[in-house]
Amino acid sequence: MASKWTLITGASEGFGVEFAKLAAAEGRDLILVARQAAKMEALAETLRARHKIAVEVMPADLSDPATVEALWRKVALRRHVDLVVNNAGLGYNGPFAGADFDREMASIMVNVLALSILTKRAVAHMLQQGGGRILNVASTSAFMPGPNMAVYHATKAYVLSLGEAVAEELRGTPVTLTTLCPGATATNFARDAKMEHVALFKALPVPSAARVAKSGWRAMQRGRRVKVTGALNWLFSVGPRFTPRNLVPRIAAVFLK
Repeated sequence: MASKWTLITGASEGFGVEFAKLAAAEGRDLILVARQAAKMEALAETLRARHKIAVEVMPADLSDPATVEALWRKVALRRHVDLVVNNAGLGYNGPFAGADFDREMASIMVNVLALSILTKRAVAHMLQQGGGRILNVASTSAFMPGPNMAVYHATKAYVLSLGEAVAEELRGTPVTLTTLCPGATATNFARDAKMEHVALFKALPVPSAARVAKSGWRAMQRGRRVKVTGALNWLFSVGPRFTPRNLVPRIAAVFLK
């Protein structure tokens, strides 16, 4: 029987590492993608030794669409890829007017365009081969606009909307798409996005990446369309529906300052 491969983006740290561990524990062969090759190589060595699986490391900058397309061609070449985890993401905390434009554009390219390309290619690949699962990582940011993180929140709203629509299109097929919406989590994202000072990370309980990844993994295995992790995050996801629209960004701003 041919090996079944799992592709994980953003696999050098945080959720990506935890998803790789979960897949490896199931005996899945892995393709790890991120910019930081050294971290992925160290993870790959550990997983190969522990689980006796094949692990390929493919460093890539997903902010370049041509690179993403080339990556998928390489991944899918003579491989049965039946699980794709679109976890790579970029964010930045700061006022829209003064934020670094290049960084914001990079976040759009990674969070929106790269995810869209890989999702589209994976859906076609999986339908042709007779089945598969896709797990896209969004955020509770998807449920509300985010002052001081305007672009990031907008990109995650896109991820959620795309995921729900495509999941409905796939109803009745052997392919499922799950969108994971975690809240603040103990990863390096807060540091990288310059958010360590904001109330969202300082005043609220922050679960481990392993706990959140496991929850998302179970939801994906069950074919759930959307998974919001944690009771407090669930409140964040439903609250905007029952709040006057002009108040939602004001409330969000409190947690993002």
